[in-house]
Amino acid sequence: MKRLIRSACLAALAAVTLFQNACQTVDTQAPARAAMNAAIRAEAPGDFFIGRRMYKSDYKMWGWVREPGKPWTTARLVMMNEQTKLVPDREAGKLGSDNNYEYRLSGRFSGDTVYEPASDQFYPEFVLAGYELINTKPTGIYLTKRQEDPSIRIIMAPVH
Repeated sequence: MKRLIRSACLAALAAVTLFQNACQTVDTQAPARAAMNAAIRAEAPGDFFIGRRMYKSDYKMWGWVREPGKPWTTARLVMMNEQTKLVPDREAGKLGSDNNYEYRLSGRFSGDTVYEPASDQFYPEFVLAGYELINTKPTGIYLTKRQEDPSIRIIMAPVH
């Protein structure tokens, strides 16, 4: 009888182990993210920033801005000051058409913060002087693809 119980326990343990292994998620973006992170580390320092547009229909912040050579985890979610230069989608007359695009930005952080009422948060102000489109389909930087959906009210910081 002990032998039967022991065999049943071992079989149950094996089944649980197989089930857990079968449920693991395979990160298909891992190679692309590794390449992206290597490219970021290789970026030359300069008087510019890298921006990732994050359009949300209910919010007015522009997106994430980081320094060259620094990972997306260091990026700041910003409000754009467009007194000198309009942001790309507004300049084109197509609000949100550049969601998740990546840009090389010229400009500066003003040191001020701007209140965004829908999120009830203050964000750093970036004074835009110019931009250059880098990529319309960059590698993901968020924990979930849902973050990229303009209709979903998720604001998550980049994790990659």
